[in-house]
Amino acid sequence: MSNPNAMQERWGAPERARVNAWVDSDVRWNTGRRLAASLLLWASLLFPAGRAPAATPQAADPNAVTAESEPEPAEPPVAYYGYKVVRTYPHDTRNFTQGLIYEEGFLYEGTGLYKQSALIKRDLEDNRIVKRLRLPDQYFGEGITILGDKIIQLTWKSQVAFVYDKTTFRELDRFTYRGRGWGLTTDGTRLILSDGTAMLRFFDPNTYAETGQLRVHYNGRPLRQINELEYIDGKVYANILPTDYIAILCPETGRVTGWIDLTGLYIPPPHSPSDIVLNGIAYRPETGRLLVTGKCWPRVYEIELVARTANP
Repeated sequence: MSNPNAMQERWGAPERARVNAWVDSDVRWNTGRRLAASLLLWASLLFPAGRAPAATPQAADPNAVTAESEPEPAEPPVAYYGYKVVRTYPHDTRNFTQGLIYEEGFLYEGTGLYKQSALIKRDLEDNRIVKRLRLPDQYFGEGITILGDKIIQLTWKSQVAFVYDKTTFRELDRFTYRGRGWGLTTDGTRLILSDGTAMLRFFDPNTYAETGQLRVHYNGRPLRQINELEYIDGKVYANILPTDYIAILCPETGRVTGWIDLTGLYIPPPHSPSDIVLNGIAYRPETGRLLVTGKCWPRVYEIELVARTANP
């Protein structure tokens, strides 16, 4: 088993190749799609795309006026991070984690699966459950976010979101949206939703009307399978299903500005279900660290990000 405290100093070609393999493949959990992603990766290595043909030289027009244009500013390089485990906390292995939020000492968790979905508030330090709400059996719970004194929870296929009082978990409202619900976060003025595609969708937090969409991309290609979300200091952190990577996204441009490699953080026992994967990102502002976990994982991990450099 990999040592979760080990810190690699370089983000090498293998790690970048694994990321690229997922970017252009619409995988979820089954083995066939994982095989397709692997074949795509090997094809790109064996048959790299050729260079564009050189342009045919043209005779210069002596009367033409040369237009001076400002060069486009170069985009900042993508940042790469490993991790260091600082502390761990117990996590109920029955919790099929779909959303995770930390606020003022409490961990809020939205869980999935039909007839098992719930909204849970517990004390992070002593693991005491403060509040728990079971969703009706017909709903598969998904991402959650806190906005003011409210908690909002998505559902997977039902196209319904629930709005609760943050303290009592009393249902205040519900609203509908088209498509599927996966991850949910907020920048304080908008709700930001993922639906498993390469799109982030924006909603008005008062009327719950959809106000816009943004295509997420990495190296010019759409980044699909965007799952659980967390908004941190102007960026959106997103689990990419079913990988061990968290993408850091710019919510204005859709560009991936960073990657976090959590390989080896938790390795499920042999013969575990294939959907026991990394999913769940929360932020502790008082420490500047992330809290991460996965579906039915036994621990929540508090981690520090460790900067790496990419190979040329």
